[in-house]
Amino acid sequence: MREFIVEADGGSRGNPGPAGYGAVVIDAATGETVAEANESIGVATNNVAEYRALLAGLRTAHSLDPTATVHVRMDSKLVVEQMSGRWKIKHPDMKPLALEASRVFPADRVTYEWIPRERNKHADRLANEAMDAAKTMDAAGAVDAARPVDAAGASDRASASDTAEASDTAGAADSETTAASATTAASTKASAATPNSTPNPNSNPNSTSPSTSPPTSDSSSAGVSGGADSGGRAGADRRAARAVAAPGWAPADLGAPATLVLLRHGETPLTPQKRFSGSGGSDPSLSDVGREQARRVAEALARRGTVQAVVASPLARTRETAGIVAARLGLDVHVDDGLRETDFGAWEGLTFGEVRERHPEDLNAWLADPAVEPTGGGESFETAAVRIAAARDRLVAAYAGRTVLLVTHVTPVKTLIRLALGAPPEALFRMELSAASLSTVAYYADGNASVRLFNDTSHLR
Repeated sequence: MREFIVEADGGSRGNPGPAGYGAVVIDAATGETVAEANESIGVATNNVAEYRALLAGLRTAHSLDPTATVHVRMDSKLVVEQMSGRWKIKHPDMKPLALEASRVFPADRVTYEWIPRERNKHADRLANEAMDAAKTMDAAGAVDAARPVDAAGASDRASASDTAEASDTAGAADSETTAASATTAASTKASAATPNSTPNPNSNPNSTSPSTSPPTSDSSSAGVSGGADSGGRAGADRRAARAVAAPGWAPADLGAPATLVLLRHGETPLTPQKRFSGSGGSDPSLSDVGREQARRVAEALARRGTVQAVVASPLARTRETAGIVAARLGLDVHVDDGLRETDFGAWEGLTFGEVRERHPEDLNAWLADPAVEPTGGGESFETAAVRIAAARDRLVAAYAGRTVLLVTHVTPVKTLIRLALGAPPEALFRMELSAASLSTVAYYADGNASVRLFNDTSHLR
């Protein structure tokens, strides 16, 4: 079962006054925005606009996957408390809206959380855009709820990715020889405020969307988003985005997948030098840069609020990274030896160039055959894959239906991605993985897997 986070906000300028709302649907497994909705609703109160925002967010989520579970986050204490059943709904304008919202999903599949306004900036911005449009309308007329906002503000968004100099091996060795490379996480947008709203696919893979914390009044303020879409492109975008936002190949009755969020450890002193650093070497700790990277990823994961457990490789750099993240999330760190890095034998601590100079025949054989071990009896990629697959099976069984953070290394992350895609062993040489990057794979009960994210470094920006 897919899980969404809905962030919603609404407001009016005058209370009552020109009003509008914005809603964002986020994939809980990846933290990526999959849909947006906003609408100008003419003259209304703050609270009515906020309920309209909630309703639009739930309907948009339902249009993406009616079997999903939803966690709603709003900065309106009133709406959160009333929809949670702790406060009574007295105002006649809000009762029918609350009733409609309660019927979109079964009650046991929706939860509510109050968040500070500064953590609700995305929905707040969309609401402000809608209120700007409402000011230009006749006070007695509201924009049709089915109006797409493609032409008025459907700016494409993207998950940022890092780019850095590639190693000579094109990123094959986990080691510290692997440098950052650009990959992106797809992000789509829904541009209407009804259950039929459909998303537009992310089309700017080089843009950056950094995330950004006592209860305040139930009105909203915001920034502005903008953009434009032609009618022809919008139709094609919607069709493509439906495929991106679909819950996957697995049928609904398989239940929620085990979701493995894969975090490569932060930098060590060997990382910028691009030296082989596996499980048979000096076992370095994080550098100051690496610790800061760990703190940033911890904040990003805390904002998502989806990680339920943390498991780490036994090596020092992963345990230190995991400790920083787990402390922020209020979780313990469990260690699994299957997540350790490959042993690079006599190549530990050397650069790729040094290995080529000292052991050219061994290196060429290793690059050509995953069954070949590094010089001095290290671990082959073939052997490592068997170990990593066993750890995967063990963890998927232990965390069925849950989201678990695995803090590990380049070879385990690349291997898990390769196996999930059914790619050949040489695919390891065609992936780059940045320090402190996030990737995500969901594993279903029928044995199928779905890669949802790879090498995301937007949290480091």
